[in-house]
Amino acid sequence: MPVTDTHRTVDAVFKLESAKIIAALTRMVRDVALAEELAQDALVAALEQWPVQGVPDNPGAWLLAIAKRRAVDHIRRSQRLERKQEQLARELDEPGPDREPEQDDVLRLMFISCHPLLPIRERLALTLRLLGGLTAGEIARAFLTGEQTVAQRIASAKRTLAEARVPFELPPGAELAERLASVLEVIYLIFNEGYAATSGDDLMRPGLTLEALRLGRLLAELAPQEAEVHGLVALMEIQQSRSAARTGPSGEPVPLHEQHRGRWDQLLIRRGFTAMLRAREIGAAPGPYVLQAAIAVSHAQAATAEDTDWARIAALYEALARLLPTPVVQLNRAVALAHAHGPQQGLDLVDSLTSDPALRDYHLLPGVRGDLLLRLGRSAEARREFERAAELTRNVAERAFLLRRAAGITLTDAPGPTLGRAARDFLHRDDLTAPTIRSYTQTLRRLCRSLGERQPLHSLTPQQVAQVFAATWADAAATTWNRHRSAVRSFCAWAGLEDLTAGLERRPEAAHTTRPLSPAQLDALFSRTELPLRERTLWWLLHESGAGATAVLSLDVEHLDLDDRRARTGRTWVSWRSGTARLLPTLLSGRTRGPLFLSDRRPAPARMPAAADLCPETGRRRLSYERAEHLFKQATKSLDPSADGYTLSQLKP
Repeated sequence: MPVTDTHRTVDAVFKLESAKIIAALTRMVRDVALAEELAQDALVAALEQWPVQGVPDNPGAWLLAIAKRRAVDHIRRSQRLERKQEQLARELDEPGPDREPEQDDVLRLMFISCHPLLPIRERLALTLRLLGGLTAGEIARAFLTGEQTVAQRIASAKRTLAEARVPFELPPGAELAERLASVLEVIYLIFNEGYAATSGDDLMRPGLTLEALRLGRLLAELAPQEAEVHGLVALMEIQQSRSAARTGPSGEPVPLHEQHRGRWDQLLIRRGFTAMLRAREIGAAPGPYVLQAAIAVSHAQAATAEDTDWARIAALYEALARLLPTPVVQLNRAVALAHAHGPQQGLDLVDSLTSDPALRDYHLLPGVRGDLLLRLGRSAEARREFERAAELTRNVAERAFLLRRAAGITLTDAPGPTLGRAARDFLHRDDLTAPTIRSYTQTLRRLCRSLGERQPLHSLTPQQVAQVFAATWADAAATTWNRHRSAVRSFCAWAGLEDLTAGLERRPEAAHTTRPLSPAQLDALFSRTELPLRERTLWWLLHESGAGATAVLSLDVEHLDLDDRRARTGRTWVSWRSGTARLLPTLLSGRTRGPLFLSDRRPAPARMPAAADLCPETGRRRLSYERAEHLFKQATKSLDPSADGYTLSQLKP
């Protein structure tokens, strides 16, 4: 066999067997990170030996045997389990009657990878790495993110599990339901990202859906008495059965009621029905996944869209909403209600969700609202909602579909001034300072994003503005709330509108002092070299200079004096010491102009900042105070006993 073919065989075998190998090794060494390293050693051995000696008859067993030998060698070298060496050697060659089943090891690995102690993104990455056998690069391509970002998430997850000393065992009975729910959540999130990609050019990413199905089927084999597991498998099988009919010739989305049902995969539908029967045979009360599977079954049983039993589906969504009272479930319930009892009933429920923070930037909310408005004959409003949905989605195929829907609605009324046009004119005034423009921009951008840039200016109501404030700044500090309220009042006065903040009371701003971080906390923070360079430089600069975050974030590269360790901002100087000086040259990376601290991405054409806030060399915008504060809170949660995280002001000495 040619070397390239052998390497492909090694790769394929490792992807299939990696979960079993890492699970068995984790049971031996009680360390997920070490277990993966040992598995990688076995992979390297296969890449070296199989092209010369040939592929063994049982390649999976060969990899496991090599990996276990590496584990025994490691244990002997570390002298941590000297008294168990003989027992481990016996286990390697002659498994005894007390050996734990291989399946239990894989199930334990699933529970560890999806441990609720980990942030959801780390759970996703670690699960695909350990149980899916995907490399960091493959995971990054699947989720359209950077390979380094994925590698950092995986490393962070392993470190968290090690520091918390999470045991390699199945959860006790009291924790099993909660921990199983976390595993199911991770698998379904992987499936959904493949089934309806949140970003990128394509509507679907088949690799993720197939991997989620594989993990779901594996979990069903390992936990055959869990109804929710079979419910999830049924749901994914039936949803995947529609994949061939979900896109048109150009990759455009095809709504469910317009799909050619002859293109639905009947084998997958039958597999879904079988999984649903298993869930029902267990006899437990229906959980969220069983109910969602029942909804999918109802769609699959309808020969045509007109035959769909929408009354039953609406009733199932009502039951689901009682168990899982999330705004997304309610939005889906609104669609079912509209089909079962008329569009107005669905629209009433949708309108009650517009102030929910969870749906603030959820493109399906205006998408569903636009569809219901169109069915009610309110064409102008429907068109604006489709356009707003197109602005919110990050998926290219979905954006094109929504814009086509908007363009297909002909308007007879003459267009008047719009919110977007008025906001741009307001911000381009000569009498506003740069900080004021940045502040006003944040407020008006949120209004445009939530209400739509094409919203007729004089149709704005205080109720709409109140909904935006409730969805966006309900939990904000009083100073933030008052700042945005003041910005809207200024805009209204300039545009000749009624006071759109009527009913939004000014919040009292209580004076408070913040306690600086202790030397021990600062040492712990600054020792985390795995954190992004931009954040570490910003934090060092804030700590050493004692300047405010707004002043530091306003620094420009051309105003830096690296030799004297200072920079001008406005009429004042910001100076720093060795900690910042060590990092700044690397952060600059040859840049000579523009903001010192940049955001991660380039702004969209419709959201271009002022020229002073845009880097002419990279095209990226200045890092905002809100984003910088959020990143610091996230990074310091592990240092804060309350797990809330700290604020940038606490970096001041």
